[in-house]
Amino acid sequence: MRRNFFLLVAMILVLCSASALAQTVKKPFNGKDLSGWKTNGNQENVWKVGKLTADATTFELAPLSGSDSTAVLANMVATNWNRPPRKGVDFYTEEKYGDCTVKLEFLIPKGSNSGVYLMGQYEVQIQDSFGKPDDRLGQGDMGAIYSAAAPALNACGEPGTWQKYEIEFVAPKFDSDGNKTANAVFKKILLNGKVVQENVEVKGPTGGELTNREAPTGPLMLQGNHGPIAFRNIEVIVP
Repeated sequence: MRRNFFLLVAMILVLCSASALAQTVKKPFNGKDLSGWKTNGNQENVWKVGKLTADATTFELAPLSGSDSTAVLANMVATNWNRPPRKGVDFYTEEKYGDCTVKLEFLIPKGSNSGVYLMGQYEVQIQDSFGKPDDRLGQGDMGAIYSAAAPALNACGEPGTWQKYEIEFVAPKFDSDGNKTANAVFKKILLNGKVVQENVEVKGPTGGELTNREAPTGPLMLQGNHGPIAFRNIEVIVP
């Protein structure tokens, strides 16, 4: 009996290891330049790569000298709306993804606003909601699935500090004729290590989307038309 128990444990460990090995970790931001990313439209692209100097109110970028592990991908749209560029642009990957887990770190100055769009269609909100009471959170606050679900709690950090999202996402499914057979689902969203969304089904694009046409795969899109933001350590884990 004891031997059978150890054999069972060994088999479970082997299966778990095989499952982990079957996953692929992709890093769309190479830490050097904007390769693999593009914009939609003809507006000036103010996304830059550099070393960030920031706090709650300032947001400046120093140039890189070669590859640097501290490099960030930053939207440098002006915070002063009386100076150009008055409006930034959304930025998205050339590569497309379906089912995946997205992990990334981000930093916003006080009062800024952005979002992470799975497949360019379904937005997880980034907003300076620091200090807002849980019972006042809405679908535009940090941790929300925009226009679909408010966060369960306020896990937003202070502006000017690095924060982290971990987003487990299931893409919509389609039959051979292109008819949708299942909606997209956010299985779980962790903000700074706390669960803010779980098992949220979205019936369609959540607003501000790239194309408004659902598909089996789509790009990872970072919203850049509302305010300055920086990202680093972007990973897309695919089965």
